[in-house]
Amino acid sequence: MKLYGAQPIRLTGELDYGLLWLTCGLLGFGLVMVYSASLPTAEAARFTHYNGYYYLIRQSVFVALGAAAAVAVFQIPMRTWQQFAPYLFLAGLSLLAVVLIPGIGKKVYGSQRWISLGFANLQPSEFMKLLAVLYAADYTTRKAAFMNDLKKGFLPMAGVMLATGALLLLEPDFGAFVVIVCIAMGILFLGGLNWRVFAVLVVVLIIGFAVLIVTSPYRMQRVLGFMNPWADPYGRGYQLAHALIAFGRGSWTGLGLGDSIEKLFYLPEAQTDFLMAVIAEELGFVGVLAVVLLFSWLIAKAFLIGRRAARLERHFSALTAQGLAIWLGVQGGINIGVNMGLLPTKGLTMPFLSFGGSGIVANCIAVGFLLRIDWEHRQMMRGKTF
Repeated sequence: MKLYGAQPIRLTGELDYGLLWLTCGLLGFGLVMVYSASLPTAEAARFTHYNGYYYLIRQSVFVALGAAAAVAVFQIPMRTWQQFAPYLFLAGLSLLAVVLIPGIGKKVYGSQRWISLGFANLQPSEFMKLLAVLYAADYTTRKAAFMNDLKKGFLPMAGVMLATGALLLLEPDFGAFVVIVCIAMGILFLGGLNWRVFAVLVVVLIIGFAVLIVTSPYRMQRVLGFMNPWADPYGRGYQLAHALIAFGRGSWTGLGLGDSIEKLFYLPEAQTDFLMAVIAEELGFVGVLAVVLLFSWLIAKAFLIGRRAARLERHFSALTAQGLAIWLGVQGGINIGVNMGLLPTKGLTMPFLSFGGSGIVANCIAVGFLLRIDWEHRQMMRGKTF
């Protein structure tokens, strides 16, 4: 059996160029909006080493690194990724533990989520989402015969997710924990988990998340601020209040690219968590709708790639593609919901758009996997095997 991918691949007519150009479009639009949203912050910090192009240059470097990583991932057969999925997941867990070690993990705004590499900060939780997709897809494929058995099918995965969640909550990174749980549950369900068991588990998870919120003062403050941001617009409701102002000011067509007022030190994290609010203010409802449609198109293509793989009984590839769709869809949906005041504030960036090194590289790698799965499907339709 020949392993395609070990040698240079001839790409002419063999790639999903729609997915490729869609990704490039989102990344390019993200570069423009990151530059627009970050310009005031970068200009104000000129007395240090920053300049007006600081965030744009760094984001461009991250996109280039992500593209290189995606190309590297594309060269490796999915069968190989399946073989190494458990070991990669263990490596990810190790990084989550390392980030908690004083002197190694970097603390910002009270959260210890980063490892300083000198030229950039590594955020293990961003890559853990990707590794969770691979691990859950491999686990579900191996345990397909036990998906109706709570003890053999679900509990081992639950134990792994609890261990992952414990490390993430120590950082704390509640948002990443929610996304990873959604990934695991979604893949298990798509892999054949009994729907009654799934429904009960969803209820248990909702109760568990509620307990985590109620027992954590800072999470409770975020929920209270979300419920009525105008009750304390200069305190717990500050971020959401200014995000809503940005949406209101943008109206239908926006104030114009570069003309946002909220990014002038009113809206915190304008180039990361609240980039969608800047898009809304500058490009209006039309701009936000365009982003939502393009992003939804990408998610739909990922599910379609998974469906095609499933038809050829390539179960690991199918679940990986669908798991990537769940990851990107859930995280993007939460980010948009937070910006619009539909969900409590969480530190989750908008995939492909928001500023951030680890997130952008992980997103690009996800596209590399989708392109690889689609490419293998095209080869198998021609009679080739892997």
